Amino acid sequence: MKFDIFLSICQTEVDNYKPTEKVMFQNFFSQLQLADELDLETAWVAETHLSCQTQKDNPSAVIPYFTGEIGLNTDILQLAHVAFAKTKRINIGSAIRNIICNGGPIAHAEAVRTFLTLHDLNENENRKLDLGFAAGRFPFSNRPYGYYPKTELEKAGWDVIKNKYFIQAVEIFLRLLKGEHLSSRDLRTFYLEKSDFRDPSQFDKIVGIAGPQGRVHEMTGPSGAQGSTTGAGRQRVALESHWNFEKVGVIPFENSLKNLRLTLGSHDPEAQILANEILPCGVFNLSITPEKIIEETHARMAGAYHADGGPWRRDLMPRTAMVFLSDESSKTDKENSAIAKKQAEVAWVNYWKAMEGTLDPKKVEQAVGNTIAGNIYEVKELVQKKYHKDDRLMLWFDFNNHNNEGIKKSMRSFFEKVV
Repeated sequence: MKFDIFLSICQTEVDNYKPTEKVMFQNFFSQLQLADELDLETAWVAETHLSCQTQKDNPSAVIPYFTGEIGLNTDILQLAHVAFAKTKRINIGSAIRNIICNGGPIAHAEAVRTFLTLHDLNENENRKLDLGFAAGRFPFSNRPYGYYPKTELEKAGWDVIKNKYFIQAVEIFLRLLKGEHLSSRDLRTFYLEKSDFRDPSQFDKIVGIAGPQGRVHEMTGPSGAQGSTTGAGRQRVALESHWNFEKVGVIPFENSLKNLRLTLGSHDPEAQILANEILPCGVFNLSITPEKIIEETHARMAGAYHADGGPWRRDLMPRTAMVFLSDESSKTDKENSAIAKKQAEVAWVNYWKAMEGTLDPKKVEQAVGNTIAGNIYEVKELVQKKYHKDDRLMLWFDFNNHNNEGIKKSMRSFFEKVV
C-alpha cells in the first residue's frame, strides 16, 4: 500500500477560530515539510477558484452556510515552485486543477508546459508534478469564463452537455500538452444520445431544437463513438465545439513530460477512455465514490490505460481517507480511541452543517464510511479492512482542523507507528 497526504488549506471557522491566510499557508508548508521528512511520495493539494464568501452575495449561493473559503490554493503551478524549493524528495500534486476556468484547456496546457520547462532547469530534477485535473466542483468558478448555457439547445440539456464539453476540454488539453498542433476542426465530434439522459423526454426536446439545424443524425449501425452501443434506428445529436480556435501550438516546445504524471478527476467512462487514447492518465477516487464504481473503474482501466504508462495498477487511482488519530502517551488505548472518534464526529457534524444542501445524504453516509478514526491499533486495522493492499491512500489529517502541531503529531504517529 502506498501512502500520500492530502492538504486542503481550507480557511473555515473551527471552534470560533479562523486563521488568517498567512497562517493557513504557514501551516501548510509546515505540514508539507514534515511529510517530506517522513518520506511520503506525493503531497496532493486542493485547488479552488474564486471566493466562496463573495459568491454568497449572489441570489443562488452555492454554500450559504459555509464560513470562510473552501480552499486558498488557486494555482498549483505557482505553489509547486515554492513547495519544491522548501522540500527535498516529495512530489507535488493537484487535487484537482480546474481546466475549464482561467482561460480554458489551451491556457492550462501552456501553463503546465511552462512550469515543466522551469522545473526541469534544476540539475538532475526527477521530482514529479502529479497533475490531477477536472472541471471543478462549483459552477460559479466557471461561469465568468463563459461556461454556461447560451443557446436553446444548451439550455435544454446543459446537465449533460456540460459534461460533453468537459470531455472535449480533456482532448484539447492533453493533445496540446503532448505537443500537437491543432485547431477546433481537428477535434472529434461529440454526440448526445437518449441514453445520456435520465429523462428521455429531455432528449426528445433537444432533437426538436436540433432538427432544423441539421444536427440530428440517424444511427445506421452499432456506434463505437465515445463508447456508445446504441443500435440502428436511433437518433443522436451532434454537438458543436465549445472552443473555436485556429491551429495553435502551446509553448515552450523543447521540454519533456518526464516529470509529469496525470490523473483525471472524473468517473465518466467516456472521459477516462478518451484521455488514455492520448496520454497515460490515472483516475481520482473521491471520498464519496461508491466501492462498486471503484472496482468497475479498475476493471475498465485495465484495458483502457495508455500503453506508454505500462500495465494498470491500483495505485494509479489515489483514494481519499480522512484520518483522526489520537496517540497521547498519558492516555490509555481506550481513552485515545474515544478522543479520536469524538474529533471525527465533531468535524463531520460541523462540515455537513456548513455544506447543507450541496451533497446527497447517501453520499454523505459513504464519505463518513471512509473515515479512519481511533488509536494507532484501531487505525491500522481499519486501513487493512477498508482498503486493498495495493491501493494508494491520500491521507487527510487537516479536515476541519487548524491545530497545526496536533496535525503534525498525528502524521508522525501514523507514519512512524501505524505504517
